[in-house]
Amino acid sequence: MCGREMRMKLKLLFIIIALIVVHYPNYVFAACTVSATPVTFGSYNVFSASPLDTTGTVTVNCNESPPPTVTISIGPSPNSGGFNPRSMKLTAGSELLLYNLYTDNNRTYIWGDGSGNTRTVTKKVFKGSPSVNTIYGRIPPIQDVSAGPYSETLTVTIVW
Repeated sequence: MCGREMRMKLKLLFIIIALIVVHYPNYVFAACTVSATPVTFGSYNVFSASPLDTTGTVTVNCNESPPPTVTISIGPSPNSGGFNPRSMKLTAGSELLLYNLYTDNNRTYIWGDGSGNTRTVTKKVFKGSPSVNTIYGRIPPIQDVSAGPYSETLTVTIVW
């Protein structure tokens, strides 16, 4: 297909979409959204023999009927390149602090994308009743790292 034909087809598609939106201005398209609260660990004691645990949440809202089944995954660490372990980076340096996120309170199952022994969370999400899912975080003990703020940004994905 030549470039001109493709542009004409795209233009026609945009016109059709615009007509649908104009014709149905109050129509709400089915959708699900995701939001998260940070997993904030607070101060890490390099001399403690105990892990540092905390929690955060992933909330999914859907406006569909019947309720969809939604699968929630959390992407790999941009710093470590994988799921086990994930690594937070020192804000003013290059040091890494190992940690992980889990689907369960016992911190047994790593929350990931379902690959490499990681798990996802799958739930039905009812219209008007958001699904709030706890993220269980853990920093393993006895890591020899410098003091300072460590952070990392991960991607949460939902599929329904």
